[in-house]
Amino acid sequence: MAGTSLIAFCSIHAQSSLRINAQAPADSAATSFVGDSTKTSRMQQTQQLGEVTVTGIVRKNSEEGRVKESQKSQVTENSVSSEEISKTQDNNAGEVIRRIPGVSIIDGQFVMVRGLSQRYNNVWINGAAVPSMEPDTRAFSFDILPSSQIDKLTIIKTPSAEYPADYSGGFIIVDTKEIPISNSFKISLGYGVNDQSAFHTFLQGKGSATDWLGFDNGLRSLRHGIHTTLNTIGDNGVNLTNNHFNNDWYARSSTPWGNLKGSLEWARHFHLFGLRSGMLATVNYSNEYTTYTDMQNNLFGVYDIDNDRKNYLRKSVDDQYNHNVRLGAMLNFTILSHSGYNKYQWKNIFNQYGKSRYIWREGVSAQNNLENSAELYYRSRTTFATQFTGKHNLQDDNTVFEWNAGYAYAGANLPDRRRWKVDDALETGVLQLTTGNDVTREWTDLDEHIFSLNGHGQHTFTFGKFRPTVRAGVYGEYRTREYDTRSFIYNWNMASNTLPSDFRKMSMSALLSNAEYYGADKLYMIEQVRWRNNYRGHNTLGAAFVAADLPFGKLNAYVGLRFEYNDMALISNTRDYERSESTRHYRGNDLFPSANLVYRFNNIHQLRFAYGRTINRPEFRELSSMVFYDFDLASDVQGNTELKDCFIDNLDLRYEIYPGRGEMITLAAFYKHFTNPIEWIYTVTGGTDLVYSFQNARGAYSLGLELDIKKRLDFLLRGLSWSFNGALIKSHVEFPAGSNEDDRPMQGQSPYLINTGFFYHIGNTDIALLYNRIGKRLVGVGRTQGATGSEDVARVPSSYEMPHDRIDVSIATQLTRHWKLTLSARDLLNQTIYYKQFADATYSDGTSRTITEIDRSYKPGHEFSLSASYTF
Repeated sequence: MAGTSLIAFCSIHAQSSLRINAQAPADSAATSFVGDSTKTSRMQQTQQLGEVTVTGIVRKNSEEGRVKESQKSQVTENSVSSEEISKTQDNNAGEVIRRIPGVSIIDGQFVMVRGLSQRYNNVWINGAAVPSMEPDTRAFSFDILPSSQIDKLTIIKTPSAEYPADYSGGFIIVDTKEIPISNSFKISLGYGVNDQSAFHTFLQGKGSATDWLGFDNGLRSLRHGIHTTLNTIGDNGVNLTNNHFNNDWYARSSTPWGNLKGSLEWARHFHLFGLRSGMLATVNYSNEYTTYTDMQNNLFGVYDIDNDRKNYLRKSVDDQYNHNVRLGAMLNFTILSHSGYNKYQWKNIFNQYGKSRYIWREGVSAQNNLENSAELYYRSRTTFATQFTGKHNLQDDNTVFEWNAGYAYAGANLPDRRRWKVDDALETGVLQLTTGNDVTREWTDLDEHIFSLNGHGQHTFTFGKFRPTVRAGVYGEYRTREYDTRSFIYNWNMASNTLPSDFRKMSMSALLSNAEYYGADKLYMIEQVRWRNNYRGHNTLGAAFVAADLPFGKLNAYVGLRFEYNDMALISNTRDYERSESTRHYRGNDLFPSANLVYRFNNIHQLRFAYGRTINRPEFRELSSMVFYDFDLASDVQGNTELKDCFIDNLDLRYEIYPGRGEMITLAAFYKHFTNPIEWIYTVTGGTDLVYSFQNARGAYSLGLELDIKKRLDFLLRGLSWSFNGALIKSHVEFPAGSNEDDRPMQGQSPYLINTGFFYHIGNTDIALLYNRIGKRLVGVGRTQGATGSEDVARVPSSYEMPHDRIDVSIATQLTRHWKLTLSARDLLNQTIYYKQFADATYSDGTSRTITEIDRSYKPGHEFSLSASYTF
């Protein structure tokens, strides 16, 4: 109470009450949170009161609040609050998370922490695990999660017993919004343009009536199901082709006017059965077009040293047209007990993502034959997660228990991916069909379910001035995955058919879209029966932990031990042409110690040290024997059944300074040693084809420095602030003695990362200027060809994503109490994105040089957007 010594404290998650005598000399109540600004409310003295009760909920999603939470945390962490998100105008979680120190984004959706690829990160939403969105590896696609749903996004960078052991780069926790501060209804609409797609010709295949909602309505499906194997010629096969497939192969031309997005947010706080409750519901939608024209897309093999020239496996130029639709919804309920010591929540989040893509490719093959090809592609992804959670504090606040029961689903559907190719392999001077393999169709379905149960508690003991806290908990998770794919090729009778004599030289769209050209004596379809490309599996994870938080004056030690039992059962086929399922188990029982030490010199300076052991397990797809053709890579991708678990030892040292409200300076050094790291590699097969796969290296290490600064610059200009985070990272892969492998960094590793921004607040207006740069990053590991110890060794060069700069600007202003207007410009530099290989050539005279080969290059385009929101 202002002007008195009456104070009431409450925990971060609870509410509290303060009762005062009516005669107390106070006419106002002040509420505050360490690191947040103080709010004062006047109380009118209109009548004699017996007592006054002041209650409140602590606001945690402010920028200052999250800085203070980071300072008090027992582990090394970085986070972004919803307040910061509103300043940057980021659209989705992928754009939000790249603002965190040591974080970079691949393809706008997959996260790298401290230069480590997405496989070394683990993601939880609202305290529960989420499924992978990719068939090939463990990777959560952050681009499907709208930023408006996020309350706080945190990355834990040091191991701790209460978190799963399967991470090394970072454990990523996404908390969605919960109980609102006030009742409101908000509607937002936005319009944007990418100067490479808006008002330009755009090509895409025929879509279904529900594509605008992010999923296919059955137009592209195997209609009525096709459960029989279509691998014979005959009337049945012909009828299936005519009646059950969408045979429209035309790419349609349109002119997009731009990108649209919108959202609805409904927040209510109310009383349910006399208990304080809250509800938050949101719906988000976006419809976006991107175009990449004149995109170089080449494949290189071993450099031709004899003729001193590049060895093209394919040299081509692509035009790529992408149409992306996102639909998201969130519904959260919160109930607080009368005392505020018990909180119950039901959180739900749903996201639907649809992507239509058309690629036109022109180039030459490894045999120097002209070839054109095209792909009609549609993919939808669905995620749904629901959790029931509870938190219970005893009134002395010394004992806390939390529980979480969750279910999550992820589905990916690739219906009717169609590809065709014509070339001059017959050297007639005319591009034409050569074999039936030149026309293919493919259907793929992926479904993953996760059931989880998590419970943990803590109790604080008192031994005089020594107050240690002991924590313990258990975690159970059951995950299932099923992957099913079917592929078909077109064929014809070479010796005798009733097709037009020049059918192989016809327009592919015209040929394949005409039902008159299908028949037993014309074009027909054959299924490429490959049972080994399908798999299913289930994974059981059981864990228990115990930890102790030991305060020794200025030194605080948080030590713990985690045990995990993991059993992955992979059910796959051993033969291609018949169902031949075999189950293989990958089991492990492992202990994971951890220690996080903090020495607090005072309220401003503190030093952290941490050690922990973690693990990285192979995923279902990586262990399966399936082969998948990636049109973008123009290569096959296959698994490796012999992959091993990777174990990581992590060391971390960080010095932290908190000079003022909402300010921080941290400098961290880290070291990680990997045993059996899993990497993405490629090699040349058949002389001209690349095949991508996975392998264990013997070992590797990664060490680096991170600097994070948040500083107010009011002494220069009131309302101005600056943030900077950067990382310098060095990694090295270890090979056996005598190996022919080149010294190189770990796959996915960047040597440096830079994020910085200036933020200016004046009146009702916020202005943000942001800059981002990542260093040269190894994206594909080239393989060595030749026996160990042999002088006749050839190397397929590794592929690197080259550095590029990005600048974003946004201006948001609160025009009135209800209206808010936001203008943003993204990627103002629009630098060309390059992927390159570097071939080392040593000549017979002893001289050598490095040859640069461009794998891929394209411009992403400038983006400009304007949005308006109205709050009721």
